[in-house]
Amino acid sequence: MVEQWLWRQWSRRGPFAAAMFPLSLAYAGLATWNRNRWEDSQRSVFLPLKAVIVVGNLTVGGSGKTPMTAWLAQCLLQAGHRPGIVSRGYGRRNAHASLLVRPGADPAVVGDEPLMLARATGVPVWVDRDRVRAAKALSEEQGVDVLISDDGLQHHRLPRDISILMLDGRRRFGNGLCLPAGPLREPRSTAARADFVVNTGGKPHPGEYTMTLVAADRLNSVARPSVTRPLREIVGRPAHAVAGIADPERFFLALEDAGVDLIRHPFPDHHRFRARDILFDDQFPVLMTEKDAVKCRDFADERHWYWRVSAQPESAFEQALLRRLETCIRLKYLG
Repeated sequence: MVEQWLWRQWSRRGPFAAAMFPLSLAYAGLATWNRNRWEDSQRSVFLPLKAVIVVGNLTVGGSGKTPMTAWLAQCLLQAGHRPGIVSRGYGRRNAHASLLVRPGADPAVVGDEPLMLARATGVPVWVDRDRVRAAKALSEEQGVDVLISDDGLQHHRLPRDISILMLDGRRRFGNGLCLPAGPLREPRSTAARADFVVNTGGKPHPGEYTMTLVAADRLNSVARPSVTRPLREIVGRPAHAVAGIADPERFFLALEDAGVDLIRHPFPDHHRFRARDILFDDQFPVLMTEKDAVKCRDFADERHWYWRVSAQPESAFEQALLRRLETCIRLKYLG
C-alpha cells in the first residue's frame, strides 16, 4: 500500500513532489557527482573480457531487468560466447562476501535473483558488491568472456561497452524527478547515455525496442521443479497468489488474465519468506513467481507452484545488439 501511494505521488508534480523537491535536487546532484567520480576511475580498470553489458533502469521498481539478463545469457551462448553474470545479490546475508552462486545455494546467502539466474541459465553467476572484483573472478576462474551486469547502471566503477536501459512502459519516468520527489535513481538526462532502451508493458516511443514477458502454459512444483502441471487445470478455480517482487500487481493481473480466481498476498520486494507466509488453512493451490520459489523450496508442499515467464525482445533488438557487440569486440582487439 505504501508503494502504491508513493507511485501515485511520483506520477505527478503535486504537493508531495513540491515538498520533497529540495531533497530531490540534492539527491540528483549527489548521483551525478558519484557517477562522474567513478567514471573517472574506470580508466585505471582493466578487465580481461571481450565486452561488458550492463542491464538496469533509472526508476525504483521492476522493469524486466532480470528476465532480460536471463535472455541475454542464452542469446550470447547461442552466438558462441561464454557469458557470465555479476550481481550485487540484494538483501543477502553477509553482503560483503564475494561468492560464486551454486544451483543448490541458500538464497539468504547469495540472494534470490542471482540464485534464480544461476538455475535458469546455467551460466556462471557471481555475487559481489565490488563488481570489478567479481568480473575478474568470473574471467579468471570460470572462463567468462562476455560479462552481463544485472541491475548495474548505477554501478559506475565497472566499465561497460553496452548499456541497456529497461523501462516500464506504463510508468515510464513518472514525474521525471529524482528520489524522494520522484522515482528516478539518477537524473532523467542519463537515459540518453544508454545504448539501447527496451520498453516493457507499454507502447514504445521512437528509438525504443519492445520486450514482452511470455508466460509458460505449465506450472512447476516449488518443491520438485521437474514436476509440472498444465495451467489450465486451475483456470476458473480459486488459488492463492503470493509475490515478493517489485511489482506484485503485474503478476496478479497476468494470472487473472489467464482466468485464475485469485486471493492476493503481496509482499515487499526480496521478502525473506517463512513457511507461515505461504501455508494457508485450505487446499487451494498456491502460486508464485520463479524468483520467490527459490526461497520457498525447503518448506513448500504439493500445493505450491511457480509460474515461469521468459523475456522475448523483438528480433530487431537481438540483431542490433549482436552487431553492436561484434563492433565493440573488434574495436577492443584493434585498440
